[in-house]
Amino acid sequence: MSKKLSGMMVILLFMMTILAACSGGDKAAEPVKENPPATTTDTNKDKPADPAPAPTPAPADDTKNDGLFPASDKSLNPALAKNRKDTLIIGMTAPKGTFSPLFWSTAYDKYVVETVFDSFLAVQGDGTYAESLAEKIDVSEDGLKYTYHLKPGVKYSDGTPVTVKDYLFALKVLHDPQYDGESDILADKIKGGQEYHDGKAKDISGVKIIDDNTVEVTVTEVNAQTKVDLGTIELLPESYYGKNFKFGNLDSVKALSDKPIGSGKYIVKKFTPGQEVVMEANPNYFNGAPKIKNLIYKTTADETRLAMLQTGEVDVDMVSVNEDSVEELKGMGFLDVNIFPTNGYGYIAFNHKDKKFQDVKVRQALTIGLNRKDIVAGVYGKFADVINIPESKQAWAYTNEGIEPYEFDIEKAKQLLDEAGWKVGADGIREKDGTKFKINFSATADNPVVESLLPIMTKNYKELGIDISAETLDFNAISEKRKTGKFESFFAAWGLTPDPDSTVYITKGAQNNLAYSNKKVDELMLKGKKTLDIEGRKEAYKQVYQELNKDLPVIFLYQRRDMWAINSRITGFDITPYKNFTYSLTQVQITE
Repeated sequence: MSKKLSGMMVILLFMMTILAACSGGDKAAEPVKENPPATTTDTNKDKPADPAPAPTPAPADDTKNDGLFPASDKSLNPALAKNRKDTLIIGMTAPKGTFSPLFWSTAYDKYVVETVFDSFLAVQGDGTYAESLAEKIDVSEDGLKYTYHLKPGVKYSDGTPVTVKDYLFALKVLHDPQYDGESDILADKIKGGQEYHDGKAKDISGVKIIDDNTVEVTVTEVNAQTKVDLGTIELLPESYYGKNFKFGNLDSVKALSDKPIGSGKYIVKKFTPGQEVVMEANPNYFNGAPKIKNLIYKTTADETRLAMLQTGEVDVDMVSVNEDSVEELKGMGFLDVNIFPTNGYGYIAFNHKDKKFQDVKVRQALTIGLNRKDIVAGVYGKFADVINIPESKQAWAYTNEGIEPYEFDIEKAKQLLDEAGWKVGADGIREKDGTKFKINFSATADNPVVESLLPIMTKNYKELGIDISAETLDFNAISEKRKTGKFESFFAAWGLTPDPDSTVYITKGAQNNLAYSNKKVDELMLKGKKTLDIEGRKEAYKQVYQELNKDLPVIFLYQRRDMWAINSRITGFDITPYKNFTYSLTQVQITE
């Protein structure tokens, strides 16, 4: 299933600004993943193509941009934190409350999903996948049949046994014609899936229940993603979510999204919108109960994160990385600071239904005519880089070959707009066919990237003869605009999964909310997905990125570093560019 952590991780994924999910590429929300978030997708077929391992975080010195900066004086830990013996508080942007593995749309909802639910496979620190709920997975020699063996004795938090019938239920919801979530299960080509979706069959013929712990899935096409795509679909109890489920009507399933029941590490006890998600350790978790009894995801914002870490009100948070914030966190003394390249990127989106954005010369002019380097440096300093393709520089699929850097050049941008037929009018604003060149731009409020972006964009585009009208909204409002297509242009970020496959730039793709379409991109993405050897995939995606770099469906802005601040009395977190903090919650503990 193709997905990119989400939905949108808008811009910070600390905000995951994710995220993410069923199959690689972009998580949404600087998720989205988006980690988005998320998350679920890489190629771990039998075994054609594992991505190059990500480096293990190592101690760093002050001259480095990346690494682990250990606490310098743990005795400075505030009393509020030290007196909290059985509760871990993690700060994050407010979740929307869609805690469903089928319908989440932001990285922050995905964090809750990853905490409450499980799947056959789970991502590892290096971007590969290992068995989680699965005892083993068998793959036929022709790559068309996948048999998932569920570990025996696993139960949901309500005591209901987990069986592969719940997996089949999830597949039916994902194949339902009314499904409108981030996943694209039809891309996995399960035998009979399209017929079920179209209402021509009552069952998905390619899914066979062998017994309560064994399910066999047959696909019609070989795909480098299939093992992971199918293995990262979270199981949820049909006895709970399926009580009133009817083909063609998913209202009853969606209605339970803020009251999740899963087999995961923690159980949601209370959700207060805009404030917190309160959870309690699942004592019967199949992989061992978490060491910390209580877990709270507390709502924070960029302007409050540092203060709440300083006072001990939160133990962990992702803080927007820049030279000042790095020094401030290190200066507190009692925090471990982990900095590493984010597996994601920031971008400015265009609605390709808008005629003015359909001309590639216009899109190129808007890119060349924007001083991206100053924008990025103004926010992140040395902790981010301008990018020109939608891929992390750490990814095995990354390429710089044949990539145009689009250096800032106002005069060249003016020339491109002239060639596109947009001429400067008497009032200094360009027009074409009687229409003024105006862009309605949306971005998140109280966001340091936006605070740097807007004045530079306004100045640059005014010089080009473009009128910018900007609005700032909260993160969830921007997510809704993206999802419904009710926008002209917005700023956001995608969180990527370990594999480059996604639907973000595919014609009518599940995560393509821009109405972008490029036949060559479609063909090359399909080729990359169906190629099993790593070198063949690298070549296919190199061509994808070269085409996207030329066609510029969006303005690619930056790849930044992620920075996690962790109270030094908390140990056991394993967070990497590929692995969210949620996956190590069972091993995390309070040491003092």
